Amino acid sequence: MATRPDIVSRDVTAPVPIVEAAPAGLAVRRPGLARRLAILFESKASVIGLCIVLFWVAVAIFAPVISPYSPTGLTGALAQPPSAAHLLGTDHIGRDVLSRLMWGSRVILVLAPLSVICALAVGTLLGLAAGYLGGLVDEVVMRLLDAVLAFPAILLYLLVIAAVGPSALNIVLALTVGSSPGIARIVRSLVLDLRSREFVAAARMRGESKWYIMLVEILPNATGPLVVDGCIRVGYATFAIGTLGFLGLGMPPPTPDWGKMVSEGRNWISMSPWIVIAPALAISSLVVGLNLFADGVREAAQRG
Repeated sequence: MATRPDIVSRDVTAPVPIVEAAPAGLAVRRPGLARRLAILFESKASVIGLCIVLFWVAVAIFAPVISPYSPTGLTGALAQPPSAAHLLGTDHIGRDVLSRLMWGSRVILVLAPLSVICALAVGTLLGLAAGYLGGLVDEVVMRLLDAVLAFPAILLYLLVIAAVGPSALNIVLALTVGSSPGIARIVRSLVLDLRSREFVAAARMRGESKWYIMLVEILPNATGPLVVDGCIRVGYATFAIGTLGFLGLGMPPPTPDWGKMVSEGRNWISMSPWIVIAPALAISSLVVGLNLFADGVREAAQRG
């Protein structure tokens, strides 16, 4: 009998390969975090920025241990240049510059991230409400935020602190008021895009409340851009705190404040430049480190 050409002979005794199926309901996890960390550490600039930030964090943590003198104590050596006894010299009333620099890092590394966290919390809530609820809520919230944004940032900080007085809490309050509107506008734009997605429609069909949908369904999908924006704003907050200290609206004396150190030493810059150079370099190095690290975070978020 003739064999049909479209039929291929097969050895029935050959073993059939077994393909193991994945267990039902088991999702394949994407290595998103690991990939983003790899991208972050591939960038030399972001690694350098992270090292600078970690250096100042270590200085702030161990300041009580490694500080050679009290930050407010008078050594009796007035405006002495750097030496073995005072590695960065002393200021015009005899305080050790290095010790004040170490203790001042604690102030700025606490207030800058804290103010950004508060601004993110306030701005996120306002942006969620304006973007999801829409209508009158959106109009009222956005017009109020536009009124705040009409003021230059530094002028707004000055107005808030001049009204309530200089203190750590009031510095955080001023930076929160100044940063929240920009964050709220970012969140609102993200919510306007996310609220039309299928998972939001499914939550509405389940009968979930508006705040549940905003906080549980929408907010987790908007955290990526917010993390990047928050990292960038920490550098801006650091510079703003230094500016307020320079203008005399930072931490009240005798608390060490890098901006105030620059302000106090400016009249002595021609005779004792180290009084100004040390805190000025500290502020600039920390801001540069934060910005370099934030650029790395942004690149990792875009490519990851």
